[in-house]
Amino acid sequence: MKKYKAISLDLDGTLVDSNKEIPKANKEAVWKAIDKGVAVILASGRPLFGVLPVAEKLELKKRGGYVLAYNGGNIWDCKEEKLVYSKNVPMECIEDICRVARKYDVSPLTYYNDLVISERAEDEYVKREAFCNSAKIMQVDDIPSFVDFPEAKVLLVGPHEKLLPAKEELEGMYSDVLDLFFSMDFFLEVVPKNVGKDSSLDELLKIIGIQREELVACGDGMNDISMIKYAGLGVAMENAYPEVKEAADVIAPSNDDNGVAYVLEKYFL
Repeated sequence: MKKYKAISLDLDGTLVDSNKEIPKANKEAVWKAIDKGVAVILASGRPLFGVLPVAEKLELKKRGGYVLAYNGGNIWDCKEEKLVYSKNVPMECIEDICRVARKYDVSPLTYYNDLVISERAEDEYVKREAFCNSAKIMQVDDIPSFVDFPEAKVLLVGPHEKLLPAKEELEGMYSDVLDLFFSMDFFLEVVPKNVGKDSSLDELLKIIGIQREELVACGDGMNDISMIKYAGLGVAMENAYPEVKEAADVIAPSNDDNGVAYVLEKYFL
């Protein structure tokens, strides 16, 4: 069997179960893999503060590992406790992003410290993002006026049919500096150009000296397709979107059936 040296794990719908907990089998398999020298990478659309508690439960500060947050806008070395890569949304774009969101009646949100920042704190989709990150929501009157600090990502949330024209308009304005893609039907990610799980993994693998052919990538969401195609072995969870399964080399059991443990046992342990 081919020797793989690294595994990239999406969080929601992949590593964690439907209750947002890490199953015991997944946790123990991750630890066994690290003990064998496997590089473990948590790759998520969540903000950094939303991924670090998961890294803490996996003891990655002690054991070693990496976090790709904001779909790769930040890369964090857990053992060294430092950013090794970051890329931010151009400040001049944020006002237009929010204006277009309001035009199509969807909610823009971003992040500040460990908070979700929104102009619509009661929006059900804003609450979903806050729940995913175990974060509180801070209501602001105007995001562009509030944000005077670097932001790795802006998220537009709402019904898919309303997000589609917002995506089209923003791509027409900023295709040279922004990338826009759906992580879920109701989450439209707005990130700096050429930020994605695939490109950020490429940056990280260069730093740690591992080839892409030696990487296994596991995911379930639309934003996982790029890393699944990039990796030497791309794995879709049984609960993944059909398009994700189509992109994958193999299908693993669902996130509620210890799919990550299955992959680690089969290909690493």
